[in-house]
Amino acid sequence: MAHVILTNVRPWGAAPVDIVLSGAEILSVVPTGTAGGEGARLDGGGLLALPGFINAHAHLDKSWWGQPWVSYGGEATTQGRISHERAERDGLGIPSASSTTAVLREFLRHGTTAVRSHVDVDLGVGLRGIEVVREAVAGFGGAIEVEIVAFPQDGVMRRPGVLDLLDKAAEAGATAIGGLDPASIDRDPVAQLDGLFGIAERRGVGLDIHLHDGGELGAFQIELIAQRTLSLGLRGKVTVSHGFALGELPADRQQRVLEACEEAGVSWATVAPVRTAPLPWRGMRDRGVGIGLGTDGIRDLWSPYGDGDILRVALNFARLHGLRTDEELAYAVELASTRAAGFVHRDAHDIVAGARADIVLLDAENVQDALVRSPRRQLVVAGGQVVVQDGELRV
Repeated sequence: MAHVILTNVRPWGAAPVDIVLSGAEILSVVPTGTAGGEGARLDGGGLLALPGFINAHAHLDKSWWGQPWVSYGGEATTQGRISHERAERDGLGIPSASSTTAVLREFLRHGTTAVRSHVDVDLGVGLRGIEVVREAVAGFGGAIEVEIVAFPQDGVMRRPGVLDLLDKAAEAGATAIGGLDPASIDRDPVAQLDGLFGIAERRGVGLDIHLHDGGELGAFQIELIAQRTLSLGLRGKVTVSHGFALGELPADRQQRVLEACEEAGVSWATVAPVRTAPLPWRGMRDRGVGIGLGTDGIRDLWSPYGDGDILRVALNFARLHGLRTDEELAYAVELASTRAAGFVHRDAHDIVAGARADIVLLDAENVQDALVRSPRRQLVVAGGQVVVQDGELRV
């Protein structure tokens, strides 16, 4: 197999190296000028090199990206957004392979090479959203990898038949199944969690539960999730998405919830939204509670915002949590890359031999400079394929 050699780049701002790629894998990383053998050579020009970004929480099936502008409507509550989406999505052709493809192109443009996407599964759309996302992903020839979470956006127990659809999605290859506010949406947290954990245990899939409920109600559900995770031996396979309650709790209560999550190996996905309480990220980091960053929806019926740049989400995380030092700023970028490996079932995700050949080049002095400026991606290699060159998308 012919090699590709990416010369004169600075991984994480360190000394210049050459990176030898073999197919979709990094074969070796050597001091610049020392990579031998034949193969196409790409001059990195001394640019900063980072691993491809990982989007740990997306909704690829729901966007109207690439379509005419859609004005915001409906009530600004979780139930209001659900109802508005159900009423309007068919008229906008959601889900569609073309809109999903458009969003994936923007992800690649910004250097995201792996995605964990929730995809709606309900009585109206069935499993069609999953089919649409898989069709769109297949069109990229392996450049971008997407793991699917079958997501019950309209509730579980209050919609008889949804559990069966989630079970079918898991049987058909979804990496995980989702849940949604077991207390405030289904108003029966025990029943929802029993149903979801039953599928996860039977099918060997993970769980990723949207939890918007705040304060003590949210904390109660987090503890229920942690308890079931432990009792069923699903440690490391369960994620809480959003989990706003954790940032709202008093310090002593917060610590008890963190202890439960640490013991159960429950991870966290956040989109670092403005006006929310900061997460106790230091305690989470020190306890090994994984944090992944995501874009959430991109121009969908929940919000008109988003451009697919996970580095901007990392910047939002840094600003929301008051990160200032060089170490802290670098940590925010790690959350968008190396530290998110587990969310897409990778043992390693970095610029090292044996890792997938996902590399992003930016014209930045160092990692911190890249974070605060979010410059355009000069070159993006995804699965060994050059998908962005000189800032221009090639797929």
